[in-house]
Amino acid sequence: MRIALLLLLTAAACGKGPTASTSPVQPVGADRTAGLAAFETVRAVLQHPRCQNCHPAGDAPLQGDDGHVHNQNVQRGPTGNGMVGEECSTCHGPANPPSAYGLHVPPGNAKGWHMPAPEMKLVFVGVAPGALCEQIKDPARNGGKDMAALRTHLDDPLVTWGWAPGFGRAPVSTPRESFLAAWETWAAAGAPCPN
Repeated sequence: MRIALLLLLTAAACGKGPTASTSPVQPVGADRTAGLAAFETVRAVLQHPRCQNCHPAGDAPLQGDDGHVHNQNVQRGPTGNGMVGEECSTCHGPANPPSAYGLHVPPGNAKGWHMPAPEMKLVFVGVAPGALCEQIKDPARNGGKDMAALRTHLDDPLVTWGWAPGFGRAPVSTPRESFLAAWETWAAAGAPCPN
């Protein structure tokens, strides 16, 4: 923060920065505060059952709004697509079945159902907000993504599915537009993490 302030003051002294008459400089503290508030919305979405059920600490995905361990002894597998003979796509088809199929029918997704790979689990369940924030931003733990790639990932069909999870499942409670606005605010503030 001191370096940014020093660069700003140096630029202003050289006649290259904003002046009081052109555009005021927003305090870094205000950006951080807005970013932290926005991250709380991001965190709430990531730790909603629709997201965290596929991002558990263990190798068994979770199910339902209560996050219970997946039935049928389903496991992550060597690539995140399930075990041989019990791949995610065995039960999870390319689309959500219609409501006429009734409750407890496995949801589907055009992208293909899967979990993160075992070497990069990207755990959402039970992770403190600060640790979750740092993990999300760390390319070594998030699949090699920078902030731009993470934003692109938010449009992935598996992510957007959370807002249209099919019959009998509660969608992510935060509207998608609000989530994306919070993400943009958080990113624009430098993606600060809570302590």
